[in-house]
Amino acid sequence: VQLVESGGGLVQAGGSLTLSCAASGDILSINAMGWYRQTPGKQRELVAVRTNTDRVNYADSVKGRFTISRDKAKNTVYLQMNSLKSEDTAVYYCGAAVRSEYYVGGRYVMDYWGRGTLLTVSS
Repeated sequence: VQLVESGGGLVQAGGSLTLSCAASGDILSINAMGWYRQTPGKQRELVAVRTNTDRVNYADSVKGRFTISRDKAKNTVYLQMNSLKSEDTAVYYCGAAVRSEYYVGGRYVMDYWGRGTLLTVSS
């Protein structure tokens, strides 16, 4: 599975942006896809995840502002981000889980990652 993110950039606080993640390869093996983000010196954290059964989960910090969706025909997952804050500044990574047990110990486990796309929110 290969994942390619796009859509990052510079946006003002309060603005909106949509990230895209295009999947290729053995896409039928994917059970869940998610967006994560990471800032220097911190661990990668979950932003939003969507399973093949259309269950979605969001980090508390983005609930009500971000929406994860997918276009099956395009093999693409999106992250619509509204009301952006400076603390949303990070490198955003797309992940895909192909293992059946992708939710372990209260967290999702991804098997594949994209290279990331940088979002900078200016205040």
